[in-house]
Amino acid sequence: MRLPRIYTDSALNEGGTAALDDNAAQHVGRVLRMQPGQELRLFNGDGNDYPATITSASKKNVEVQVGTPQANATESPLEIVLGQTLSKGDRMDYAVQKAVEMGVTRIVPLTTERCDVKLKGDREDKRLRHWQSVAISAAEQCGRARVPVILPVMTITEWLEHTRDCEVRLVLHHRTEQALKAITPPERVALMIGPEGGLSPEEIAQAEDKGFLPVALGPRVLRTETAPVAAMALCQWLWGDIGG
Repeated sequence: MRLPRIYTDSALNEGGTAALDDNAAQHVGRVLRMQPGQELRLFNGDGNDYPATITSASKKNVEVQVGTPQANATESPLEIVLGQTLSKGDRMDYAVQKAVEMGVTRIVPLTTERCDVKLKGDREDKRLRHWQSVAISAAEQCGRARVPVILPVMTITEWLEHTRDCEVRLVLHHRTEQALKAITPPERVALMIGPEGGLSPEEIAQAEDKGFLPVALGPRVLRTETAPVAAMALCQWLWGDIGG
């Protein structure tokens, strides 16, 4: 039987005891209804998995005995920085979840000319916390021991500056014939995804002026939440840890 994998922001030390943070404790105690003596696997983002045994449990408080950390080999050698234009409903949730599964390193929500989602102040903070929670859940499910960070919303100009450290920078654009397989394999790649109506010609030109390459993923137009999944799958296949 597969042991539950739980993220906690608590410090985890071999041979020591740890009280799980509120979210993890409520999931283990209230949702899973686990009891003392039962085992689980914990991770806190340091790249290791920690086998643990529950020593006490209630609906709000859970304490564990921490075992020997085990290196987790699920991280890709390819770093992917995703710039995802904001979208309505659960589309952004889907993009975040699947990006984590595909090995994304960090995610930057973008506001673009044709973006119809506006976030400011408390509303932005609330959505960022929600997307970070989605990322944590996805990491738990897919076996990753590092949780990609969700950065604050950026404009196109801010995003172009933010990705200067990436050797390859790509903007998805269905009206181009640039092939991914012709690109020299990078260690770090940035992907820029437009809204449902696409990036404006001016935004694409602005990205190209900063060194972004326009690439197409085939003859069909992909939805804004589908495009990053397809793009990252191809990047991982060409330069990362998919296939072989």
